[in-house]
Amino acid sequence: MAIGLTEEHEALAASVRGFAERNITSRDVREAEDGFLAGLASQGLLGLHLPEEAGGQGFGLLEQAVALEELGRALAPGAYTPTVLASAVLSAAGAAKHLDGLADGSRTAAVGLSGGLRVDGSTVSGTVSPVLGAPLADLFVLPAGDRWVVVERDEVSVEPLESLDISRPVGAVAVEGLAVPEERLLGGVDPKALAAVLLGAEACGVAGRALDDAVAYAKLREQFGRPIGQFQGVKHKCARMLIAVERARAAVWDAARALDDRALDDSAEQRAYAVGVAAVLAADAAVLCAEGNIQVHGGVGYTYEHDAHLCYRRAMTLRALLGRASGHRADVAALAVAGVRRPMDVELSEDAAPLREEIRARVAEMAAMDVAEQRAAMAEGGWVTPHLPKPWGRDAGPVEQIVIQQELKRAGVRPVPLMIAAWVVPSLVRYGTPEQRERFLPPTLRGEIVWCQLFSEPGAGSDLAGLATRAERVEGGWRISGQKIWTSLAREAQWAICIARTDPSRPKHDGITYFLVDMASEGIEVRPLRECTGDAVFNEVFLDGVFVPDELVVGPVNEGWRVARTTLANERVGLTGSFQLGGDLPKLVRLADELGLAGDPVVRDGLGRLACDEHAFALLGLRATLKQLSGTDPGATANVRKLVAMEHGQQVTEFGFTLLGAEGALTGGWRDGLRARWTRYMLASRAMSIGGGTTEVNLNVIGERILGLPRDP
Repeated sequence: MAIGLTEEHEALAASVRGFAERNITSRDVREAEDGFLAGLASQGLLGLHLPEEAGGQGFGLLEQAVALEELGRALAPGAYTPTVLASAVLSAAGAAKHLDGLADGSRTAAVGLSGGLRVDGSTVSGTVSPVLGAPLADLFVLPAGDRWVVVERDEVSVEPLESLDISRPVGAVAVEGLAVPEERLLGGVDPKALAAVLLGAEACGVAGRALDDAVAYAKLREQFGRPIGQFQGVKHKCARMLIAVERARAAVWDAARALDDRALDDSAEQRAYAVGVAAVLAADAAVLCAEGNIQVHGGVGYTYEHDAHLCYRRAMTLRALLGRASGHRADVAALAVAGVRRPMDVELSEDAAPLREEIRARVAEMAAMDVAEQRAAMAEGGWVTPHLPKPWGRDAGPVEQIVIQQELKRAGVRPVPLMIAAWVVPSLVRYGTPEQRERFLPPTLRGEIVWCQLFSEPGAGSDLAGLATRAERVEGGWRISGQKIWTSLAREAQWAICIARTDPSRPKHDGITYFLVDMASEGIEVRPLRECTGDAVFNEVFLDGVFVPDELVVGPVNEGWRVARTTLANERVGLTGSFQLGGDLPKLVRLADELGLAGDPVVRDGLGRLACDEHAFALLGLRATLKQLSGTDPGATANVRKLVAMEHGQQVTEFGFTLLGAEGALTGGWRDGLRARWTRYMLASRAMSIGGGTTEVNLNVIGERILGLPRDP
């Protein structure tokens, strides 16, 4: 998923990418040639973010970020990015008179982001260095005291400096006793925030380019008789690169929304939060991917002739210009400690108003009912699973699903907690017989049946198709024998879904059948599994010749893997919370505060890093929802979000546990149970990177199904 989400953004990105492929060559990059600038200007790209009265296109920062991502992918040299950043600063400061020529490409500009000029009355003096694009600029925006000053090229001296990024010059801009009128002093604008968005967007493009180059090479390069992309070490490295790119794109997208005049009415603290996260994640993603690209290419990627080092130089330069990530993490941490969070609500268009009014009225009726009556009404009306077809759902499209979620929450109406049944219901709707649906779905949707899932086995782990449980044909049905493990709710459930091998002669994913099993059946033994926390949430289930009649087979015999995939893949549209067995960021912030450590710089750095992680995976969920609402494919976001959320939960918990210091060696009461609580979080969190597919399996899925790397034989 690129920075932009809408069809219009996709079209803009495709147009810019096409231009770059036609007009920006590797030689142009190496020789820092930007003869293409006039072409970009003629298409209005220099002024995408500027108002029409200033010669721009009247769009916003987000549209410019979409274009910059593609130009970053092309490693576009020259004055485009410095000029765009300068014009964004001037526009945000209301200094329209200084924008002349910047949108049509007749003039170029640059912004100094580090250091600052001395201010003595109405004069400024000093040197600002390094300034990206300074040797090419006609106009400069430079820091001066607590404001910014606009100066012309003939009022300063520019010394070209040796640039790490050979495709784009930098320089030192010196000013000596220059008297500047008040109108040239800018206030009420934060150029560094705008840089976090615009340079961050370019960094996303660099990261995406490096990822694509690495994946393409890994598919073709052979070592030890097979493509290197088949080796798990390479596959996982590329998958980690994709995760970094997706997080960075989400962060820059949100920061652009926050700063855009057309964005929601966010507070200054919320805008600062979004900008801080983007500044942390975007440049780091570019560096990580550029490093990974060189590593995947091996020796050839280290040569000067190969373009891999050009990505690396650009990435490192962008990170240097944006400032130390530790500083941005400290800013984000301070806001997180103060309780600042970015809202993740989905804003729907006015076209949804009639639908909302209708749903709100019906939800109000249900809110007035007692619990039993309410659950019956929700089940009968399709409110529990609105995404499913009638009568079990409401045939609700993405917009209606979001409205239902919002209105139920607003009215305080809690849907039936389906738990495992949330996976059972879609499978029965799609593959169940009419009799099965009538027998099981209404009571399940009313919350009267608790289900468990008999899928995992001791010898199969994440490889569900490697199951050994057998079902043998007998008169009137089947007898199932085998062992299942990690079964939640097995002691409470009345019914189970179970997969078993019915034809061992068939290939691995064939010959499996999907059954509904009465947990009160003779031959079922449930043994609680004591976990490292000391609790017994999971269970082993032993099946010894358990009889299941033919009418409880779901779908065709020997084609149960297809039914099971429906169970495992079921997703709704919506911002679902990530399941956490350990701590979360609000709990961690409270812990640091209670221990008196919230002001410690090292603790602040860790809090800032984890706050950025939390914000990123929340954004991944929001962006996937918005993509679905717009009718476009959310792509890799769901897979990436699952992995990021799992690892985030573990990292938050481990970090919190370390704050206990020596007290972490003990359990039991201390400070109202603080020690025991975080010890428990720590032990429980180890399950997060195992349950639902291990981290390693998820990385394989990302590498193979999303990036297209060859499967491990």
